[in-house]
Amino acid sequence: MKHAYVFPGQGSQFPGMGKEHYENSAFAKKLFEQANEILGFRISDILFSGTDEDLRQTKVTQPAVFLHSVIAYKGIEQNKPDMVAGHSLGEFSALVANGVLNFEDGLQLVSIRALAMQKACELQPSTMAAVLGLDDAKVEEVCARVQEESGEIVVPANYNCPGQLVISGSVNGIELACEQMKAAGAKRALVLPVGGAFHSPLMEPARQELKDAIEAMKFQTPVCPVYQNVVARAVIDKDEIKQNLIQQLTGAVRWTQSVQAMIQDGASKFTEVGPGKVLQGLIGKIDKTVAVEGIS
Repeated sequence: MKHAYVFPGQGSQFPGMGKEHYENSAFAKKLFEQANEILGFRISDILFSGTDEDLRQTKVTQPAVFLHSVIAYKGIEQNKPDMVAGHSLGEFSALVANGVLNFEDGLQLVSIRALAMQKACELQPSTMAAVLGLDDAKVEEVCARVQEESGEIVVPANYNCPGQLVISGSVNGIELACEQMKAAGAKRALVLPVGGAFHSPLMEPARQELKDAIEAMKFQTPVCPVYQNVVARAVIDKDEIKQNLIQQLTGAVRWTQSVQAMIQDGASKFTEVGPGKVLQGLIGKIDKTVAVEGIS
């Protein structure tokens, strides 16, 4: 039996997150204060007393989810994963869990990523939409057709679980694609309240910025494989990990395929570490036979 640890991404944040850790653990308090210093603002104050709106700012959300996840992970006694993975932003938490990054370097990269993505979002109006009830091949086909016919950017972005795929692109492209998804038989095609087209070619300016930071950062040899979003398979070479992490901003999150690969490689228990229960729900839809739990 192999034990996989998985880490959530943006969207799992909530007001007050991490406060219990801060108040009950000297170690957690130390990491929060370190984070305040590294980020240059008191993220702890925003988390503990800010509003939903405050937490939705990308420069806050991404470090917040990373911070909560790493603190929760480091609080687990005998945390010896056989494999790790993270959904989008969660891949950075996974790389701390398997020893590739230390906390400080991971947080710095997450902060750079968040600010770069925010800037890319401001360059061109763009968005994402959830498509429910269509198989992946049909969603891919519609995206390709809309791009070809309209010249707009529309791509599959998050393969979350069978029958749930998020697409990403220009505002017009997403609107056209949603109409065609419904016509093709989708139960729903719903534009999401996000700031931009994450995991699409429109994130290229952010990818370039993050690339420089990742390449300059020292990565360590992992203690166990990470199943990375863009390749959906086990990776242990630290140079390949770097390259896949760089490609992640403009590439798709192949979560369904990553979980399937982990199960094929022997994972029978999954622990989601961090805020929320999103990944537990997705894993349950991908394979009902594996054990799933959460630690927050």
